[in-house]
Amino acid sequence: MLVDSHSHFDAPEFDADREAALARARAAGVTRQVVPAVAASTWPKLRDVCASAAGLFPAYGLHPMYLAEHRPEHLDALRDWIERERPVAVGECGLDFFVEGLDRDEQQRYFDGQLHLAREFDLPLIVHARRAVDAVIASIRRVGRLRGVVHSFSGSPEQARQLWQSGFLIGLGGPVTYERANRLRSLARTMPLDFLLLETDAPDQPDAGIRGQRNEPSRLPAVRDVIAELRGQSPDEIAAATTRNAERLFRLTSD
Repeated sequence: MLVDSHSHFDAPEFDADREAALARARAAGVTRQVVPAVAASTWPKLRDVCASAAGLFPAYGLHPMYLAEHRPEHLDALRDWIERERPVAVGECGLDFFVEGLDRDEQQRYFDGQLHLAREFDLPLIVHARRAVDAVIASIRRVGRLRGVVHSFSGSPEQARQLWQSGFLIGLGGPVTYERANRLRSLARTMPLDFLLLETDAPDQPDAGIRGQRNEPSRLPAVRDVIAELRGQSPDEIAAATTRNAERLFRLTSD
């Protein structure tokens, strides 16, 4: 059985066929999904989607790419949601230095607020770090006593090691399936398996087999199979290890 550690299954791209997509995921062995939020306006729908079927686990947070939608009072609202809803994680949160026009200081304020909430509630973080891995590592170290995952990791092996030393796992998904992703594939081949999570980031980041199409959780085995081949291990070994990692980090129950 597989855990999709990062799926935006509440996204409007799934509104027309969410039940069928869930059935396809389960048929592919993906029995659990962690579903992170992106903005306060999405929290109610995300809660309802996760409550509608077994094996969907919500996380609530404020994504840096949605900075224009965030307000300072949303951090107070997030505390209330965490207390009431008991999510499995805080996120998706983080820093994005790739997209032009996203104020870095404002991103940092929201990220810091969510780091402190995660520590306060003893919850893992689901972190977005695009061209900002060093800044994310510095923030994690500054707050301290945190754990989580940097999803869709695209940093260096040294940055990965620093994250592992800080109690963070890395999530790999569709990008690792592309043959030209040499650095990412090298990391997948050599990294300690105890720090790996599998993800789709559905509906985004399709794997090489569905290039240009909508992604969905049922595609997670394609990621597993590529990593297994790179490492010279069986798909079952990769599935078992990454499922244990997800269960440990998010304290997941069985579906």
